[in-house]
Amino acid sequence: MLKMTPLNQTHRDMNAKMVDFGGWDMPLHYGSQLDEHHKVRQDAGMFDVSHMLPVDIKGDNVRGFLRQLVANNVDKLTVPGKALYSCMLTPQAGIIDDLIIYFLSETWFRIVVNAGTADKDVAWMLKQRDALAPHLEITPRRDMAMVAVQGPNARAKVWQVIPGSQAVTEELKQFQSAVVGQYFIARTGYTGEDGFEIILPAADAPVFWKALHAAGVAPAGLGARDTLRLEAGMNLYGQDMDETKHPLESGLAWTVDLKSERDFIGKQALLDTAVTHQLVGLVLIDRGVLRSHQEVVGQKDGAEYKGEITSGGFSPTMNQSIALARVPVQIAVGDEVDVIVRDKKLRAKVVKYPFVRNGNVLI
Repeated sequence: MLKMTPLNQTHRDMNAKMVDFGGWDMPLHYGSQLDEHHKVRQDAGMFDVSHMLPVDIKGDNVRGFLRQLVANNVDKLTVPGKALYSCMLTPQAGIIDDLIIYFLSETWFRIVVNAGTADKDVAWMLKQRDALAPHLEITPRRDMAMVAVQGPNARAKVWQVIPGSQAVTEELKQFQSAVVGQYFIARTGYTGEDGFEIILPAADAPVFWKALHAAGVAPAGLGARDTLRLEAGMNLYGQDMDETKHPLESGLAWTVDLKSERDFIGKQALLDTAVTHQLVGLVLIDRGVLRSHQEVVGQKDGAEYKGEITSGGFSPTMNQSIALARVPVQIAVGDEVDVIVRDKKLRAKVVKYPFVRNGNVLI
């Protein structure tokens, strides 16, 4: 039996093509994945991300607990509403999940975790809580829904729908949040565009979704979400990283604080690890389509090497095939590599990602 978000019937009423996404019944598209992609880049689109899970941690010294739990340093969070992207690691530095942490008060932090790892994440948090800070309350919030509204006109359209929200959220910077009545509004997202991610009571989600649609926000499904996040150079858990990979070889070194004296789970393993691979962007030169698991091969300094595409696909904005790939660290931006596609070698150029940000092609 597939899990359903509070918006499941709403998607069906809008004739969405529904698919099994990690055990969740989710919309793939509402007619044209390509149109949905362009709508987000050029105007505003909305995604049901209620399969993701907000987890509230409350009690005395939540910050002290999170200092040990995650790789990034929550001491960077000094202003209420500020958010931080981080990884939660195993003792061997494998990535349990990548997540966003919101600082609401010294006794209340909110963490949003991925759908496919939610049960595992909560179990890990509870295990560490019992060992490090048994007085804390950890509460998964399945009573909430999440809607991401993304695009250059996204914020303005949200302001139309939520009375009083503009005055509270207009001055928010990226990775900041605010509470407006029953709405938790964060200036975050997964598309490379501006916009909000909004957490609200599950029962109110269908009315909110329909109000956004009436304001001109286009519904968008998983298909557009994946092409948008790939263009934005954003990792997908389970493809670009998992418990067998560490953040230093997954393009996530910027989310790891190794400079402070603070200890955290997985820190020693990271310090002991020789980094041999890196995540890079690829743009296909020859005709074809790049896909995950395709082999990347070539020669550098007289030695042969191998790598692998972790995420790949066609970029609607750039009108060409792009990918993220894990390759040896000696590979540099500007190098050409070969990708094995159906037993043929296709040429690709190594580039620095993101490929697209705020509607602009950066390559």
